[in-house]
Amino acid sequence: MPDKELLRMNLAGIAAAMAILALIPSPAKSDEALSPSAQRGQILLRVSCANCHSIDKVTPSPLKIAPPFRTLHTHYPVENLEEPLAEGIITGHPTMPEFRFDPGQVGDIIAYLKSLER
Repeated sequence: MPDKELLRMNLAGIAAAMAILALIPSPAKSDEALSPSAQRGQILLRVSCANCHSIDKVTPSPLKIAPPFRTLHTHYPVENLEEPLAEGIITGHPTMPEFRFDPGQVGDIIAYLKSLER
């Protein structure tokens, strides 16, 4: 096969691959913009809270009585959760377990919750 024909085939393959990649949707801007701290907070919430609460911007909470975390900032500043997260969140209903996080984890969780405000 002549070199020019091989080159043409390679370029056609590259062009086809680029066209396919252009069709793949990119992540939402908010997902791209998560700081390392917010990413750690998202993981903590996924492990500790996502069985009951929605921790993202769109899905409903798996447990209907559990508020989605994306709405917390509409009720009060999420910074107000720093102390309860560190000392232990205790609620009025018996099905929610008590959670306590160390100061670094609290900062990460708050960073993630603040990212949901955007």
